[in-house]
Amino acid sequence: MGCFFSRRRKPAQGGQQQQQQAAAAGGAGQDAAAGEEKAPQYSWDQRAKIDPKDYTFSGLKDETVGRLPGKVAGQQFVIQDCENCSIYIFDHSATITIDDCVNCQIFLGPIKGSVFFRDCKDCKCIVACQQFRTRDCRKLEVFLCCATQPIIESSTGMKFGCFQYYYPELALQFKDAGLSIFNNTWSNIHDFTPVSGESNWGLLPENAVVQDYVPLPSSEELKAVRISTDATRSIIPITRGRRQKSSDESCLAVFFAGDYTTANARKLIDEMTGKGFQLVQTKEVIMKAEDAHRVFQQCASEFIPLLDKGPVVALEFNGDGAVEACRSIINDVFSGTKVFVSESKASAAQDVDNFYNFADMQMGM
Repeated sequence: MGCFFSRRRKPAQGGQQQQQQAAAAGGAGQDAAAGEEKAPQYSWDQRAKIDPKDYTFSGLKDETVGRLPGKVAGQQFVIQDCENCSIYIFDHSATITIDDCVNCQIFLGPIKGSVFFRDCKDCKCIVACQQFRTRDCRKLEVFLCCATQPIIESSTGMKFGCFQYYYPELALQFKDAGLSIFNNTWSNIHDFTPVSGESNWGLLPENAVVQDYVPLPSSEELKAVRISTDATRSIIPITRGRRQKSSDESCLAVFFAGDYTTANARKLIDEMTGKGFQLVQTKEVIMKAEDAHRVFQQCASEFIPLLDKGPVVALEFNGDGAVEACRSIINDVFSGTKVFVSESKASAAQDVDNFYNFADMQMGM
């Protein structure tokens, strides 16, 4: 029978042979150990382990809890079986589910995917997400930013308002979550289970104060987040959505991609709302040449070369004299910037319809 390590050689005598065999066996063991020590290391072996407990709030009662900016960093989060709690997620996440929560105040920072409320009641929330859905919920009041059409199912007493919030890290969190601050369909609710002659949802009062619904956090840790609920500082522009318009005159303004597109759009919003006009809706979307012909019609050739630079940002304003005021501000403040603005009250309504019909088709609304 052969030994662990052998090679062709002349037979050794007595103890000398045993010593040689022992030395050979020891050398083989050292070689094996060295081989184990030099085993390759891969990046996935070195990745930090995720503890689900760090991304879960469960079974809490009468508590104030939260996560600071940078502590969730795009992970999934679960909130369940909480009662009389104030919950704040000051970071972006992948998805969030909220199950069986009662009488809670909840803030959810930008969610790249979906947020799903199930079997919740008497909760007040501030939420920014790609997709919003509820099932078997009762009496939720939500200040919402949602890129797609919000959906409720088997839910009653639902109230919605426009997302209104600011803290310094929030703008970057929207980018990390892949959300545009200009794509917000907060009032365009689809009810999967409508009841004939009744409405399962409605809009919060126009003068609703965010802090009356979701107070600022009271814990010392969460007070470190520099929050403002002032409408003029909100990351998301405050829009009227589907509320009744105050005038039969609207105006469409479209900014094209560039270094200052967002800043220019925000500046025009400030200028127009400062003069008493209302911001009805906003949209950021990619356009092609054929889309430009349909939307801008005879002016299309002027704007088509700008479309390759990136998405456009469109704003609809409403109020008597909106077209004249908007054109005046564009000429005075943005004289060096190419902007599409409705030419007259007569053409403005068609401009708005053309653009938002195209945008809704583009986004699958």
